[in-house]
Amino acid sequence: MAAHMPLTDAPRVLAIVQAGGKGSRMGVLTTHRAKPALPFGGTHQLVDIAMSNLVNSGISSVWVSVQYRAGTLDKHLQHGRPWDLDRNDGGFRRIVPEEIDAVRTGGFASGNADDLYRIRHQIADENADVTVVLSADQVFTLDLRDVVAAHLAKGADLTIVTTEVPVTEASNKAVVTSDATGKVTRIDEKPEDPAHGTISAEVFVYRTAALLDALDEAEKATRPEADGEDETGLGDFAEHLIPTLVARGRVRTHALEGYWMDMGRPETYLRAHRDLVRGDVPIFDDEAWPMRTLATNKCAARVREGAVVDASYVSPGCDIAGTVRRSVLGPGVIVRAGAVVEDAVVLDGTVIEKGAEVRTAIVDVDVAVRRGARVGSAPAATAARDADIAVIGAGATVRDVVKPGEQIEPGDVVG
Repeated sequence: MAAHMPLTDAPRVLAIVQAGGKGSRMGVLTTHRAKPALPFGGTHQLVDIAMSNLVNSGISSVWVSVQYRAGTLDKHLQHGRPWDLDRNDGGFRRIVPEEIDAVRTGGFASGNADDLYRIRHQIADENADVTVVLSADQVFTLDLRDVVAAHLAKGADLTIVTTEVPVTEASNKAVVTSDATGKVTRIDEKPEDPAHGTISAEVFVYRTAALLDALDEAEKATRPEADGEDETGLGDFAEHLIPTLVARGRVRTHALEGYWMDMGRPETYLRAHRDLVRGDVPIFDDEAWPMRTLATNKCAARVREGAVVDASYVSPGCDIAGTVRRSVLGPGVIVRAGAVVEDAVVLDGTVIEKGAEVRTAIVDVDVAVRRGARVGSAPAATAARDADIAVIGAGATVRDVVKPGEQIEPGDVVG
């Protein structure tokens, strides 16, 4: 990591990790879990990356906002213990967005900005100078001290951390346009025809007073005109909140250097794991910037005589007698003799029996791939299209063939 810039006047910093949405684009992988609870790299969960970047940056007041399947994260979060955040002053706090306002509909927040609106009173009570807001489903490393220092030095109301993606992929994200000085002139939420590939990396640094004021202003502007009409909320950041701040002229960009990937679709989830086994994802490589997680109590992995393991991540508790190539295995995965796992992510406790083949696939926890079964196929090494990826839901049993692109619901039996 590059040397960070020192903060001036020791600002009080609050961080909010937004871990709340359904993650519906992930299909069967998020049927029974919050997306930030998805494993990454075998031993970690996605939420670990956001939490570790914050703690490594010296930010010790960290809230996690959870709505969908909150219980799937609680066991892992352990009141902040994996990141030494279980303390009396500041530390970890799990936040549930409120539904107490008369103008608010029930149910989940309508987006990330609406999530902040619902907890705005709690943010105000914290009395922080700076509020850092980030999603819990990106893979990256970033020293937030540098971003906060630049944000304060420029007197910004909001600093948006940006990254570059191919223009063909920018339509899936919020596209950020700025001038030569780094001042943001507009932000477009998932434009159909993006002009460039500079997007939000879903890390935001707000001056807290400006955030609270903009939340109120944007909410008033989106209220329905007709009495009795349902309130739709603020939606995502780029819909109302950030445009409100952009209009005031004090929104800046901060470019993220290095690797970044959003885990929004099975395609990008598998792609990030492909990058990991190729050595292109450095997030686990820096001992001075550890990615902390809840430790497993499983024993070391076992590779039996005659097994083949090539260019793969193998987690504790695995037992491999077959062939594993260019894949990531979660804790406790069993690959029997004669089985083949290739170009795949196989999650905790799954068993691949003798003669079975799993290729170009994501296999969730506790799946049984029975003897001789076939899951997925082996497209060209550069392919990562949704149409190529077989996805098996948690607890399913596969006795026959799962074709490329098929998704099997949790608990289903195939064949």
